[in-house]
Amino acid sequence: MFDKNEYISAISDASEYIKSRCIEVPKICIVLGSGLSHLADICTIDEEIPYSDIPGFPLSTAPGHAGKLLIGTLSGKRVFMLSGRFHYYEGYEISKVVFYVRVMAKLGVKTLILTNAAGGILDEMTTPSFMIIEDHLSFFAESALRGPNLEEFGVRFPDQTHVYDQEYIKILEESASSIGIDILKGVYAYSKGPQYETPAEIRALKMLGAGAVGMSTVPEAITASHCGIRVAAFSCISNLAAGISSGLLSEEEVLENVNKVSENSCRLVQKFVSRIGGELI
Repeated sequence: MFDKNEYISAISDASEYIKSRCIEVPKICIVLGSGLSHLADICTIDEEIPYSDIPGFPLSTAPGHAGKLLIGTLSGKRVFMLSGRFHYYEGYEISKVVFYVRVMAKLGVKTLILTNAAGGILDEMTTPSFMIIEDHLSFFAESALRGPNLEEFGVRFPDQTHVYDQEYIKILEESASSIGIDILKGVYAYSKGPQYETPAEIRALKMLGAGAVGMSTVPEAITASHCGIRVAAFSCISNLAAGISSGLLSEEEVLENVNKVSENSCRLVQKFVSRIGGELI
């Protein structure tokens, strides 16, 4: 259990440090999930801050996660980009996993764009492909809001009807269509990992209506919702889930498939950012 006063103090220290490195503090934060690191190549970057330089920030240990905060301009808008996220399976307490979201809220970020690689469950899915997250399942996961409530961010018992912003879901659909990317919508099931799910677990999730399964995103989305940040999220379907796939699951397959559609992932984020502005941020 974290100490509330120490946690809030750490959030303030991190936000003040990041603010000191900003020409202009962005209102948009993008989490570069697997395959999205190349988004930095089409963004004008002003600052690159290693996570190790930011007070209180954990370090990202997952493969393909660079571990730095980028600050720059994408589609004419100022953005933060997290090149590397934090996962519960890495051994961090859940309060550490979502620490960056609290820091972004403290900085005044209004929009969080979450991306990930996920295992496909829907019958019509192929790999690699894309799915907009319109809701989630996290029954068996430790809540990101467990522990003392941080009243300056949100209420003790926040409503979860629209964690994923309904207008943003529509804009993601329109953005994908405008650049010729086929995209599904579905429910993302959060699994703590690091082991992949069993065929029995996948059968149960399918019966519950899940469209994809993965090991990130949901704690961050819940925390953002608690903070009043609008969330847009999509998955790259990098493999078919256990029991649906004809072979064994592997990290190599995931990375190979996300790299195949890396360009389209970046184009989708770029188009989405270009289409939001004003009151939408």
